[in-house]
Amino acid sequence: MNQKKLKSGMSRRHFLATAGAALALPAIIPSRALGLGAKSSPSSRITLGVVGWGMQGPGNTSAFLGLDDCQVVAACDLDKTHLDDAVNTINKHYQNQDCKAYHDYRELMARTDIDAVMLAVPDHWHALVAVEAARHGKDIYGEKPLAKTIAEQQAIVKAVHKHKRIWQTGSWQRSVANFHKGAEIVRNGLIGKLTHVEVGLPSGHTDFGGTAQFMTPSQAPAELDYEMWIGPSKMEPYIRGRVHKNWRWNYNTGGGQLLDWIGHHCDIAHWGMDCDNSGPSEIEGRGEFPAADAVWNTCTKYRIELKYPNNVTMTIAGGHPDIKGGTKWIGTDGWVRVDRGAFEGSNPEWRDYKTLPEEMRKVKLYKSAHHQRNFIDCIKSRQPTITPAKTAHHSAIPGHLGMIAMVTGRKIRWDAKHERILGDPDASKWLSREYRAPWQAV
Repeated sequence: MNQKKLKSGMSRRHFLATAGAALALPAIIPSRALGLGAKSSPSSRITLGVVGWGMQGPGNTSAFLGLDDCQVVAACDLDKTHLDDAVNTINKHYQNQDCKAYHDYRELMARTDIDAVMLAVPDHWHALVAVEAARHGKDIYGEKPLAKTIAEQQAIVKAVHKHKRIWQTGSWQRSVANFHKGAEIVRNGLIGKLTHVEVGLPSGHTDFGGTAQFMTPSQAPAELDYEMWIGPSKMEPYIRGRVHKNWRWNYNTGGGQLLDWIGHHCDIAHWGMDCDNSGPSEIEGRGEFPAADAVWNTCTKYRIELKYPNNVTMTIAGGHPDIKGGTKWIGTDGWVRVDRGAFEGSNPEWRDYKTLPEEMRKVKLYKSAHHQRNFIDCIKSRQPTITPAKTAHHSAIPGHLGMIAMVTGRKIRWDAKHERILGDPDASKWLSREYRAPWQAV
């Protein structure tokens, strides 16, 4: 296929016609060609393309490379240095030169010999790339939070449902034993009636990219297509300190610690609360923000109070020592807290259980021991994954609404059934965002 970079203004019809005609005969027969319709043959190998090789991309891809019935055949990134590293890593694993490099995700999506994609792009790109993948019939492993806004999340859920795609969110804690055990303890009533939930998230800013000293505008490096990288977001001068990995600390492209982590610990909180398909009704929040024009301008300390059905309340906090990291469920008869590498509860015996004893498991939660393995298995079975798109959507909504409450300074009343803010048109504007031309909202 012609690897020449596409201009963002190229018409979709012209691009697809060109890309479709340029496709070479695949070296690997896609699973859909061996099965019936969209269903994969159980014995076939799933072909996978990876989009994004920054922070999450390499780790996610490594997990897929370790699965014998999955083959990574394509990689895409807007930074040539990252792209070269991705292709070299994949080809080295397979000891061949079969992985194809792509600058534009639309070229990769147009390949009919690719079954699924792994998406690890900045938040401001989640919706466009995911919806394009769904339209092209790809099953999708996508990172959290589901998208940059609630409206974009709704678009992803709609596209995944419309095109009957399998979706796995990178909220991998659901595939870890201690989180599963904690959620089952709560769902089986071992702490009594649930009354309150604490969700402790990180605060401040972390220099993931090692670029905190580069905070003034400069010329974008030749290897990075910065125009495309900004994509649908507002055009701002290139600043090295707010691109790779550190894009999450600027509201033009990310959502700070709150949105970066809400898809992990609030996801687990909802699992134990049985709220995968519901949400809060009232949200109040306060936070500390740098100057709006700061390079890193996302909230550094925050506290959000939420009301849920059945008189359950939740506190989401970052930078408040009274709220420990992870998820803590509090009930009338006890409590349990889970975090990465940590488990504690009001009953010391719970700590000794590798899994909850069978006689206690009247409610049995979905079980997965390997997040990427679960995705591949579900592609074959066409059954939902442990973290489907709709679940990820509801897991992130409290973070989005908490942010809206903080920036407006008002209590937000949320209609969870119809997914709308009640009685506050100004606050409702924050549910979506404007797209920079020529990009259009999905």
